[in-house]
Amino acid sequence: MPGHAPEDGLRFTVLGPVLAWRDAVELDLGTPLQRSILAMLLLREGHAVTPTEMIDGVWGEDAPPRALGALRTYVSRLRTVLEPGRSPRTRPELLTSVGRGYALRLDADRLDLGVFERECAAAESARRSGDLEEAAGRLRAALALWTGEPLAGAVGPYAEHQRGRLVERRMGAVETLMDLDLRLGRHGEVISELIALTAEHPLRERLRAQLMLAYYRCGRQAEALAVFTDTRAALVEELGIDPGAELTELHRRILAADPSLALPREAAAVREAPSTAEHEPDEPVIEMPRPAQLPAAVSDFTGRTGLVHRLLGLLRGEGPGEGVPVAAMSGIGGVGKTTLAVHVAHLAEDAFPDGQLYADLRGYGAEPTPPETALVAFLRALGIPVDVIPDGLAERSALFRSLLAERRMLVLLDNARDAEQVEHLLPGSAGCAAIITSRGKLADLPAARLIDLDVMEPDEALSLLAAVAGRDRVAAERAAAMDVVAACGFLPLAVRIVAARLAARPSWTVASLVPRLADERRRLDEMKIGNLAVSATFALGYGQLDPRQARAFRLLSLPTGSDISVLAAAAVLDLTPYEAEDLLESLVDASLLEAPAPGRYRFHDLLKLFARRQSEEADDPAARALALRRLLGFYLASARSAHRLAYEGSAIADNLVDLGVQGHTFSSADEAVAWLSVEAEDLFASIAQTAAQAGGGDDLLPAADLLLAMEPLLESGTNQREFEQRGSALLAAAERVGDRHAEMRCRYVLGRVLFGANRLDEAERHFLAARDAGEETGDHVVLGETCNALAVVAGRQRRHTEALDWFDRASAIYREVGNPAGEALVLSYSARDHLGLGHPEAAIAASERGLAIFTEIGSGAGVARARYHLGIVLSFVGRLNEAVVHHAECLAFFRASNQRVWEQRVCYRLAATFIAAGRYAEAVRHAEQALTVSREITHPYGEAQSLAALGKALLGLGETARGRDALGKALDLFGRLGSPEADDVRALLREVDQVET
Repeated sequence: MPGHAPEDGLRFTVLGPVLAWRDAVELDLGTPLQRSILAMLLLREGHAVTPTEMIDGVWGEDAPPRALGALRTYVSRLRTVLEPGRSPRTRPELLTSVGRGYALRLDADRLDLGVFERECAAAESARRSGDLEEAAGRLRAALALWTGEPLAGAVGPYAEHQRGRLVERRMGAVETLMDLDLRLGRHGEVISELIALTAEHPLRERLRAQLMLAYYRCGRQAEALAVFTDTRAALVEELGIDPGAELTELHRRILAADPSLALPREAAAVREAPSTAEHEPDEPVIEMPRPAQLPAAVSDFTGRTGLVHRLLGLLRGEGPGEGVPVAAMSGIGGVGKTTLAVHVAHLAEDAFPDGQLYADLRGYGAEPTPPETALVAFLRALGIPVDVIPDGLAERSALFRSLLAERRMLVLLDNARDAEQVEHLLPGSAGCAAIITSRGKLADLPAARLIDLDVMEPDEALSLLAAVAGRDRVAAERAAAMDVVAACGFLPLAVRIVAARLAARPSWTVASLVPRLADERRRLDEMKIGNLAVSATFALGYGQLDPRQARAFRLLSLPTGSDISVLAAAAVLDLTPYEAEDLLESLVDASLLEAPAPGRYRFHDLLKLFARRQSEEADDPAARALALRRLLGFYLASARSAHRLAYEGSAIADNLVDLGVQGHTFSSADEAVAWLSVEAEDLFASIAQTAAQAGGGDDLLPAADLLLAMEPLLESGTNQREFEQRGSALLAAAERVGDRHAEMRCRYVLGRVLFGANRLDEAERHFLAARDAGEETGDHVVLGETCNALAVVAGRQRRHTEALDWFDRASAIYREVGNPAGEALVLSYSARDHLGLGHPEAAIAASERGLAIFTEIGSGAGVARARYHLGIVLSFVGRLNEAVVHHAECLAFFRASNQRVWEQRVCYRLAATFIAAGRYAEAVRHAEQALTVSREITHPYGEAQSLAALGKALLGLGETARGRDALGKALDLFGRLGSPEADDVRALLREVDQVET
């Protein structure tokens, strides 16, 4: 039914409080911050929102240091609310991860704003077709969706800005409805509504004008004039201005009792129209030409629905502000600027009855069209003989604007080079409008609405492929078709070329294109047909760059990471950060780079391939290799600083190679680990690229050191898969070239990753091999860490005597190299093995001594870990209150520093301590927290631990069924992991069964 969202499934509202329902049940959306994140995702209409945008939009300048962690928590909670039945191991279908950001995938009719916009669009269509009753009905249905202040309950700068936008959108619909009612002769019915609206919005002149007209048509001329007087007083008092021209003219016409005001516009127009039978002009009427220069619109235009609607509203003057509407579209070559502009211009023809002018300014060709030449063509199209066209640019422009005064014309300026080329070609009359397309961003063009055109959404690109290549053909191979448009980078020109090749070759399948496009070195060659080629389009933009810009464009394409920071780019280019940022921004202005977030830059996939090809032709191999080595050096130096802060007292950072490149510096461990998290994808990409291109010598050790320096990320429980994949690739390269130093580091990191996944046998094999390499190379720093790791593995497998032997070896190495933090680590970790051998006094002494050393050297991370182990020992010996104090202290540290693995461990230990104390309700709470964290970071061993603790706590509360269920799940997980804890859980379940029988 028009104006209503579906009642079944998920529904959302933002035209009032931010709410959500599933079927008829309202969902709990949590805190205002969580609602604000949901509102932001809803308003982005399925487009991805980066974490930086969300933090800026929700917290603004008051963002806390751990805003990123909080954001991820809120997103996780929203996912649970929106898809309560989803398994943690399956990808979300609604709130999805897109690159570094998030997107909410919903049908438009699931959101009241989407229904509102649909009804408004239907109303506009009905109005254009002359069905005013239908248009008014649609608008009333749309406005009925509003239930109060929009985005109520949402907070932050983004919500505040959008709230104002939505209020303005509603008022525009209200004013349009009032116009329709007046045109339909309902002046008496709208007076009361207009009185209320003008009281609520006293400075909106359009509402005041509508009220004046309604009064006048009801024969209440004095009241109509009084509205004008009140309006003028309000404007002078509040803004210091007089009423605008429209209101002033209406006031004059009411004073003059203009008869055309007495009837609705349509009736007045009929009455005033002269009859051709009764009136013949005395002499011929000479009309100015009505140019219609627009190129033909493509018949298969696809997508861009929202942008088309916004552009039409802008051109028709429906937005705020006065003057000539100017839309300046920019974007990379092939993104569809001209196609979109021509399509919109054709749709807007009814708003410009006096004609449309078009000029291809050839801004990126060898000879751009001078504005003087374009003006000659325009003036001739307007009927001016060549011999009377003035010579100067200013004079031609003045004549052009004079001819457009009092006319309604649209000017389309295609392929402009810069603002200077177009400023004299713009109309000056408010009844006209202009569209400009350019690869560069025309930020210096006054009053232009800048529109940065992005590539298509995946579904739009798929629709374009189907429109050109054949819908049945694409529908039959949808998965392959999606691979094809993804290989095209969703660039419209590339999709159209590939689709045309398919259409011209009926024997080809869509799937046959996939391998042809998968080869990056051939991909651009596949994207050409006839005179169309993606490379040729890119070459036009590249040819406009100066030498410094061209060098930056080429070298920045060499790293395989998805994007790059200013500091990293400065390292690649061997420039200062300020010089690099200027170059990067100039490439963004030329639409050859994108800036997805402040300080970060990226290529479109196809542009990156084009830039690499230019680098292969213009830069020698040594220069390319040196650029990548500088980048690796920057990443390594930065990660070294991060490791030093995250592991205070550790000697590893001082044992890494130095490539002579200055890295990022950090003021705290939190900032350092946050940098590692943000840059992780690019750091792993640099490691993988080095592994793939390694030719021996000293190529691999810096990459292996970078992998080792990223060790703090392991504590967050994230990127485990990337660590294993990149570490394995780098290990294979190290073994291939015989680099034992690099091999040792890779094996140590891989051992840590596998230990975290409870793949203990595999972890031990890597640690043993790392031990052998360390003894061979004499790298005692990493050797000490490796022996310590071997001890922890043995302890996990309850080989406690062997574990203490490994700890003794590690401690001896730490003493030899002068590493007190390492000795403290050994003491803290060994306490649990002393307990396993039945020596609680030795366990307490070791853990207390470890804590004392960490405290003495000022290592916050070390103190937190030492408190964790001391808490375990104290809980074991029955000093439960002390254990809780220590665990609460270290839990605060781990949460603040986003060390999710440690957070899970501490919550589990707190649950175990509360079980021992008989405080089962608190045990359940902490076990559930541990379970949530372990599932969020995909930590099966932690999940099994947490389930076991939860089961025991539930049994203590007398909830036998739930307790047995949790224990059953824990047994299944421990069994699949091959953990000895499976026997403990199995025995406990037998006891439960015996008690019940």
